Amino acid sequence: MSKSNKNKRSQGQVRQSQILSTFGPGAMVDLPKHSVLISGLNHWSGDRRRIFEERLAARVAEILQVNYVKLYAPPVHEQDPKAPRTGINVFTFPTWFLAQVKETWPKANEQGKLLPGKIYRTRPLLPWGNLVRGEYLNSEKKSKPVVPVRFVQACVKGHISDIDWYRFVHNDSENKCRGQLWLDEGGSGNDFAEIYVRCEACKKRRPLADATVRNGKVLGPCQGHRPWLGSFAQEPFCIRESTGLPEYNRLLVRSASNAYFSQVLSVISLPDSDAALQKAVNSVYEDFLKNITTLEQLALVKSLMSKVSTNLEGFSNEAVWQEIERRQNGQVNQHKSIKQVEIETLLSSAIQIGEDVPEGDFHARSRTLDNLQPAFSSRIERIVLVDRLREVIAQVGFTRFEAEMPDIDGELDISVRRAALDIETTWVPAIENKGEGVFIAFRKEAIEDWLKREAVKKRGRELSRGFDIWCARKGIDQEKQKVNFPALPYIMLHSLSHLLIVAVSLECGYAASSIRERIYAGDTGYGILLYTGSSGSEGTLGGLVEVGKRIEYHLEVAIEQGRLCSNDPVCAQHRPDNEQEERFLHGSACHGCLLIAETSCERRNEFLDRALVVSTVEGLGAEFFPE
Repeated sequence: MSKSNKNKRSQGQVRQSQILSTFGPGAMVDLPKHSVLISGLNHWSGDRRRIFEERLAARVAEILQVNYVKLYAPPVHEQDPKAPRTGINVFTFPTWFLAQVKETWPKANEQGKLLPGKIYRTRPLLPWGNLVRGEYLNSEKKSKPVVPVRFVQACVKGHISDIDWYRFVHNDSENKCRGQLWLDEGGSGNDFAEIYVRCEACKKRRPLADATVRNGKVLGPCQGHRPWLGSFAQEPFCIRESTGLPEYNRLLVRSASNAYFSQVLSVISLPDSDAALQKAVNSVYEDFLKNITTLEQLALVKSLMSKVSTNLEGFSNEAVWQEIERRQNGQVNQHKSIKQVEIETLLSSAIQIGEDVPEGDFHARSRTLDNLQPAFSSRIERIVLVDRLREVIAQVGFTRFEAEMPDIDGELDISVRRAALDIETTWVPAIENKGEGVFIAFRKEAIEDWLKREAVKKRGRELSRGFDIWCARKGIDQEKQKVNFPALPYIMLHSLSHLLIVAVSLECGYAASSIRERIYAGDTGYGILLYTGSSGSEGTLGGLVEVGKRIEYHLEVAIEQGRLCSNDPVCAQHRPDNEQEERFLHGSACHGCLLIAETSCERRNEFLDRALVVSTVEGLGAEFFPE
């Protein structure tokens, strides 16, 4: 291989994890000389590594409403120049460009004197077909470089296309004028009211601000374009389900943060406690258990039959009896959410969970709680040190303009609007991370007693009102779209988790942005899992496990830090239902106390209130941990 070939690179390179989060199918990416659209899965080529995670694959198939889905890692670029091309294709988008010329509008008169009025920088607006070898030829036949136009149109279902600039400037879809278009920009070019599209032939001129009117129809109805899937992937209809009327295009700045929101689903590869229970019951069911009719009979059989007692060791009589009843009644296994399976495993009675082998997916052990002070022992039920874990993340789709995230149970709503990754989805991109963590389970009775306090109920009403206002501002019908307030236990544990991440990162050896959280707040139990992971072995350095051995110290630090914020008393006095501040999903929370890196937070820094964790200077009396 020659040196030139050996060092030759593809046009753009990104990490596999970035494919799922930022640069997935349908995302717009700026390359040095072009703007491109990442292609759909039907245009990815090369060998892909299969990732096995049945629980995640089954849930993804259910969401996408297909029979079966496989998980594959994104293809890796082949370094051998003689090998077939591999990797992820891209399409040039947008296909309208601005020529880099130095001209102003209005132009100077014949004497070279500028005409009165505001002076705009103006550049020719050109479609791809008008370029010569990718450049603009001016009236003097001189070549000028071009750059992609900043503005495109899209709809909330993810469809995207070039703006029909002729239609826009003439404000008439039937107008046949095809004169040279110019983009006039005043000031820094960031104010839409100072950006105009102008037709040189008929002198029509229109501000781009007309396309920014909320619920406006200036850009016309969406035609269902899906250019990331290919030229013939247009959907025939794009209508709003709630009204049955056409969905209209919205103006989208190509590099804006709301241009692409990846929808991902993740699971921790845990040994399913139900699978282990069913296997244990299988071994003795036919011979000893199938005729049992009461819980008392089961206890008697276990005490008399050593084989039954040995095979069912580690499982409570109640859990075994529920499995026997399910079989006797002919019931199928009930659907469990992603997080429900995880917390059931983490709360299982076994001292050790999983196998302690080098290539294992999960291994954890519970530690003793003998040294906990009373304030913690009355609230903490279990602490689990997770030596080894495997997280698998799969991309299901994407949205534009607004993010649609999993709910507090880790589930994605089937009815949520999402753009497709492929014309016919048979596989989805996924990655797996190896890491470690620490899990803290909280006593149900302690949280239930806390919820009964009047000050907590009052704070809950304030947070709920803020949520209602937020839904109204977003046009969300809570009843139809099944959008529910996450409840106070989740907000309290979420806020405590953020305080813990900051406190733990100072000693565990990991940066705060590399520690992630999973909050469990449901009927099964309450808990916080702090974990870290990476594609290699860097996520299993042992720092979080060591932190877990003295987590009570870090809890003390986190609680103490949460009492006072550098922005108090403003932070502590914030009310979620304050319509002037427009922070409807926050209680006492800001960048000085609870907001952390969004890569760490499972809810994009929303639903936070340290007043539910500790006493603040406002003294609301709603804290879970007393003075």
